[in-house]
Amino acid sequence: MSYYKYSDYLKNKYGEKVYKLPISIPCTCPNRDGCLGTGGCIFCGDIATGFELLPNTVPVREQLKQNMDRIGKGYGAKKFIAYFQNFSNTYLPLNVLKQYLEEVNHPDVVQIALSTRPDCISKECLTVLKTFSDEHNIDIAIELGVQTVNYKTLKAINRGHSLAEVIDALMLINEFGFETGCHVILNLPGDTMEDTVETAKILSALRVDTVKLHSLYILKDSELGRMYKNGEITIISKEEYQERVITFLQYLNPDIAIQRLLARAPEGDALFCNWNTGWWKIKDEIDARMKQEGRKQGDDFHYLGGKAVKFHQTY
Repeated sequence: MSYYKYSDYLKNKYGEKVYKLPISIPCTCPNRDGCLGTGGCIFCGDIATGFELLPNTVPVREQLKQNMDRIGKGYGAKKFIAYFQNFSNTYLPLNVLKQYLEEVNHPDVVQIALSTRPDCISKECLTVLKTFSDEHNIDIAIELGVQTVNYKTLKAINRGHSLAEVIDALMLINEFGFETGCHVILNLPGDTMEDTVETAKILSALRVDTVKLHSLYILKDSELGRMYKNGEITIISKEEYQERVITFLQYLNPDIAIQRLLARAPEGDALFCNWNTGWWKIKDEIDARMKQEGRKQGDDFHYLGGKAVKFHQTY
């Protein structure tokens, strides 16, 4: 196996196949509602990542039931993760967030996953989540949109936070014992292979549990879309993206599970997505290339705990 797949991670943790069920609730983020800004990240559209979700007007319990029925029958799944996917879920008032958590409390739901931003993590929020987790005997995972560790790129994409908030949030979440996941985009304009390597190294040093890689897609209604149409940015080639993915994996702790290697975009709303190639085809090409070249996750994971020095010593 060239890399640690998320499906294997879940099977190892829960003893059987576990599937994520997307849940949509009405929330926003501080970079859109005026707290930090109003434009959001330059790649973000009005629907964010919600194009595959049921409308947030559908009650959460009903979303859970519909998705359970559909995925359970389609894949033979019996255990599930309720995944609050869109925008920044921990930005909600804590009493409101807790109410939504109650609605997905179900005997077949073994974990609740919350997608959010590093600057929307606080001790107060984590305390509420910890209390809920303990009372209901259910795991909670927190997935942070990190995107890159290059603080200059974070500023250029109008992220609204820097690397400091990422480090602080992950350290705080680790203190509470929650599973941590990080979303990363390896082909942001301005980022280089050096940034790819450093992102893998920092996430490894911060002991994250899972990583979800996103290939950058460009939405028509985004600021990035305007820049793309005006020729203000360039996108690396498919082959270069594949090389960055493989290199990222080589420097990543082999104990970190990989949720995905590429992103998907809403059809008809994207100016650019995956070099006009199916995401599964690019994934298959990455898998084949790693196997053919004998490259694996963790090949270059020898830099923490003094290993970088010891690695070069002669005994």
